Amino acid sequence: MRITGISTHVVGTPWRNLTYVQVHTDEGLTGVGETRMLGHTDALLGYLREAEVNHILGSDPFAVEDLVRRMKVGDYGRAGEIVMSGIACVETACWDIKGQALGVPVWQLLGGRANAKDNRIKAYANGWYTVERTPEAFHKAATKVVERGYLALKLDPFGTGSFELDHAETIRSLSLVEAVRDAIGPERELLLEMHGRFSPATAIRLAKELEPFQPSWLEEPVPPENLKALAKVAEKTTLPIATGERIHDRIEFRELFESQAADIIQPDLGHLGGIGEMRKLAATAETHYVLIAPHNVGGSVLTAASLQLAGCTPNFKILEHFNDFADAEIKKVVKGAPQVVDGYFTLSEEPGLGVSLDTDAAAEFPQQQARFDLWAEGWEKREGTGGNKR
Repeated sequence: MRITGISTHVVGTPWRNLTYVQVHTDEGLTGVGETRMLGHTDALLGYLREAEVNHILGSDPFAVEDLVRRMKVGDYGRAGEIVMSGIACVETACWDIKGQALGVPVWQLLGGRANAKDNRIKAYANGWYTVERTPEAFHKAATKVVERGYLALKLDPFGTGSFELDHAETIRSLSLVEAVRDAIGPERELLLEMHGRFSPATAIRLAKELEPFQPSWLEEPVPPENLKALAKVAEKTTLPIATGERIHDRIEFRELFESQAADIIQPDLGHLGGIGEMRKLAATAETHYVLIAPHNVGGSVLTAASLQLAGCTPNFKILEHFNDFADAEIKKVVKGAPQVVDGYFTLSEEPGLGVSLDTDAAAEFPQQQARFDLWAEGWEKREGTGGNKR
């Protein structure tokens, strides 16, 4: 079996573009992968056009390791977010092809079921708080999440906070967290996101004030470039620390593990090179007693791929899900899209990823000049700041 070509499809919303890549073969099998780029979709498409000629055409989709190696180091330059995201789309599609050809789900090819109690993977909701920043609005929105059966949810309550958070904004942010905890009750998981906003001193102060609400983790409390700053926060709080969505090569996690500054890592399968690279990283994390909870702000193909990893990974904690609350209508572009029922995904038994792209439905959502600025007033509404592009 050989790869005869790839095709790309961009599904656009005002705040995010989702890029789907189909890999086609001479035996009629087609696999699909996905990533979500922020502000670099055209750059990704440009890279994939060159990579198709230089590396992908004529390759054996079963030889995933070889293809990833050539795409990552064959151009010699250091692979960053764009290259690793392009690799992820193609690599994921190859696993999909391999599973289809062998008639088994990808998680079976990666070692078999290891972390799916009753064949289920726990989910947490994100993208649900597209409301005014008031306790009443957040309480009402969180109640709707509970009504949908979710047992966990995440929020960033800190507005446009950057380095510091003044007293008034601190009180406001804490009131939002208090309202959400009241809405969901003590038994459900509350996950707190900081988006790398703060200095260590501010993050430590906020962590202390957030402890009474018993969050399951504090995510990216400081910018991701300085691991000593993250370690300083970790040393001063009892809350678990989560980070990693902005690291795009598994090798770059080595220093994070050595620092012991994170309790949960959050790599994005669509940016880290795909399923195989994530599986290797998860195994390394396990040797450091670190859990994995992938960043997952894409659509249903990326969710399906992340669930394949979940099924065979002993230290897998929970999977993020946006598409019940943010851009829910885009779920129709993927046939067999994973669904959350009573707070859990069901691990698919279908061959490959268990999903397929509906290109006609995808065409209903053309690429947009999507922009998402976490430091702009009202970002939490996820309305975007760009206009139609195509």
